[in-house]
Amino acid sequence: MKLIYFAWIRERLGIEEEDITLPDTIKTVQDLLTWQQNRDEIYEGAFADADTIRVALDQFHAERDDPIEGASEIAFFPPMTGG
Repeated sequence: MKLIYFAWIRERLGIEEEDITLPDTIKTVQDLLTWQQNRDEIYEGAFADADTIRVALDQFHAERDDPIEGASEIAFFPPMTGG
């Protein structure tokens, strides 16, 4: 699965994207966010504000309880602001 990071999430991780095999226990967007927070110190810092992070499954906005099964790409980004 491809994970893509935008804005300050990308900056904190130091990577734009990664291809990864997720554990079978990760079923929902919330499961994935929790797993990201617990990967290591860098991911913990990048996902510390997980409540503000938005997630897209195959380029469609996802809710926390949405299943990730079947998605080939998951993107993480902060809320967008206009100006």
